[in-house]
Amino acid sequence: MLNGLSLSWSWSPGGLLCLVVLALLYLLRLRQIFRSHQEDPQAPTVSKVRIASFFCGLLLFAALFFSPIQTIGRTQLFLIHMAEVVTLTTFCAPLLLGGCSEVVLRPILDIPIVSTVVRFLTNPVVASVIFNATFLLWHAPKIYNASTPNAELYNTMMLSIFLTSLLNWWPIIGSLSELKKHGYPLQMLYVILDGQPLDIFAFVLVYSGVPLYHYHIPTQIGVNTFGDQAAAGALLLLPGLVDLGVLSPLFISWMGQLEHKTRAADQRRLEESMEYEDEEEEEDVEIEAR
Repeated sequence: MLNGLSLSWSWSPGGLLCLVVLALLYLLRLRQIFRSHQEDPQAPTVSKVRIASFFCGLLLFAALFFSPIQTIGRTQLFLIHMAEVVTLTTFCAPLLLGGCSEVVLRPILDIPIVSTVVRFLTNPVVASVIFNATFLLWHAPKIYNASTPNAELYNTMMLSIFLTSLLNWWPIIGSLSELKKHGYPLQMLYVILDGQPLDIFAFVLVYSGVPLYHYHIPTQIGVNTFGDQAAAGALLLLPGLVDLGVLSPLFISWMGQLEHKTRAADQRRLEESMEYEDEEEEEDVEIEAR
């Protein structure tokens, strides 16, 4: 015990299965890609940065699911629960997606049924609704309070929130161009609107004035139930700050795209003008020749 907090490690069969499946699928795909690259040096490969990103995401996932953090978040402090959720959805999920370049995910589109399902799930509206609905439904007080005494149910909740967060990040950092046909303005609108439901929920946690969740908080910590909840609500506002950080590069990329289009249009007009002048000169030469 540390200040009354449990140091017992968590066990999640679902989490372990998810971890092993993700790791195996990624390693097998890397093996195929590297073999193709050896046979044909021009074939696309995966950078070391992307590989490191993916496995950092897996390590972070394991550290959260199988450490005392999971136990404390389930039984003693709602703040720790929210810290785990925010870390999974705001840092772990994008690390995993960032590790999956286009060449890694390309086989998904080669399977008709899988491709159809993935195209539907990665639609920005669908992805946002699924993630926000999953998060808010699990955190409805009656459902959440029923899940904390049951480790398996709690682990199911955490896994479902994590997996839907992968969908939620796809419209921003997904690597398959066929599944990202929306431009930068729509991406920025998505970032702004997608985070609103959780921001509203965060303010409810902070300003409700009453505890919504039942926790056995150690007396050594000196925090009451509502104080724990309010702190968790304040922490849930962190993804909104991350969204602001995401908006900046999107805006810069959009401005760069507009500048590129403007330059291309100016170049076309210049070429057309030069062609027109050449035609006029030719006509003048013909007239003089006559």
